[in-house]
Amino acid sequence: MKYGARNQIKATVKSVEKGTIMSLVKFNVTQAAEMASVLTIESAESLDLKPGDEVRLIVKAIHVLPVKE
Repeated sequence: MKYGARNQIKATVKSVEKGTIMSLVKFNVTQAAEMASVLTIESAESLDLKPGDEVRLIVKAIHVLPVKE
């Protein structure tokens, strides 16, 4: 199955907490992952990013979609 999202991370389910309306599912990441980001030129220049620089990636998204294959 193909997905439009490029940033995919393999994980195992750690826990499932069922509420009355929603469930909280926690995952353990099981493999190293590569991620990508698109930045404005201003942001990239401000950060002065170079290959080999260490950075922290902050994922700003409202959904993490688990897919069971």
